[in-house]
Amino acid sequence: MKIFKIVYKGQQILGRSFVLCITLLILTFAFCKKAMTQETNQMVRLAKIKVDPAQLEKYNAALKEQMSTAIRVEPGVLTYYAVADKSDPSSITILEIYADTAAYNFHVTTPHFRRYKETVKDMVKSLQLVDVTLIGSAKKPNM
Repeated sequence: MKIFKIVYKGQQILGRSFVLCITLLILTFAFCKKAMTQETNQMVRLAKIKVDPAQLEKYNAALKEQMSTAIRVEPGVLTYYAVADKSDPSSITILEIYADTAAYNFHVTTPHFRRYKETVKDMVKSLQLVDVTLIGSAKKPNM
């Protein structure tokens, strides 16, 4: 009789473990699918900007202010990277990632973005916006 009790308890433990494993598996797939869906809804854009070299320092300050404000106050603004061409620092490329198109549409109506546009209107010689598809990303943890 004692052996049957041990086997029964073992089945209960295994049964609970099995249920727990299945539950974790379902949750993992659900979160992965949600993350993939969020990524596919993202709006990713490159802004290629040519700035008047004489005003580059002022432009960079205005850009940094706009980017840091947007990241701080807008949940739909996910990423900004601004880089300058080493051989021509007045050629700037910005990688922008938004949660979705609605987040981008909201972003361009915000007071800080309007202030940025007004501030740099005479500094920017050309602007090209290129919508792109994110193929993949990789970064070290805590970066």
